[in-house]
Formats: sequence, C-alpha cells, structure tokens
Amino acid sequence: MPKKNRNHVKNAKSKTHSGMSKRVKVTGGGKLMRQQAGLRHRLEVKSSKETRDLSGVVEVNKADTSRVKRMLGI
Repeated sequence: MPKKNRNHVKNAKSKTHSGMSKRVKVTGGGKLMRQQAGLRHRLEVKSSKETRDLSGVVEVNKADTSRVKRMLGI
C-alpha cells in the first residue's frame, strides 16, 4: 500500500451560488439576463402596458455584472 503524500494540499473548489443561478441566465454571447422586478403582485393596479413591459428579460446592470459573475463562478 503506497504512502499518502501529506505535503500535497488541494485547493477548494468554488461553488456556484444556487440562488443566483436560478435568477440569472447566461446567453451564448456571455450576457447576463434577468427577469424584471415588479410583476408579482398588485397587478390589478398596473396598466396592461406596464405589465407587458415588465414581463421581458433585461441585461444585468453593468455595476452588478462583476459581482454576479463571481457568484456564478464565471
């Protein structure tokens, strides 16, 4: 039975933030797309135009991109 090399230290694997992976999708071109906020409740009050505009996906803000990428492990 060979001896184990105790001097060898493995680096820890980085884990994907599971909450962020559910909220953000990465396109083929590398863009980070997210759902817009404000479409979960009080829909009777909002106009049809407002709900249509909120229903699409938009790109993650440039200020948040580096933080989101780090959380996704990109």
